[in-house]
Amino acid sequence: MTTVLSQKGQVVLPGLVRQQLNLQAGDDFEVFVEDDDSITLRRISKPANHGLVDLLLACPTSFEIPVRDRDDSEPPAL
Repeated sequence: MTTVLSQKGQVVLPGLVRQQLNLQAGDDFEVFVEDDDSITLRRISKPANHGLVDLLLACPTSFEIPVRDRDDSEPPAL
């Protein structure tokens, strides 16, 4: 498979590669330039909300999440 570098410096990964690796828009990658001038991309796998629990647990005071009434109303029409 081949691909082309755009004028903006973007490289499109072929659809088969994206499917095989289950790549999604917004996935992060590390880029390495090897000694033989080849380029290696390595996906950086982070679970959703990575670090959020640690951030919340580091809160200096205790807190409670208030109970909310359920809102089944429709959003206003624009």
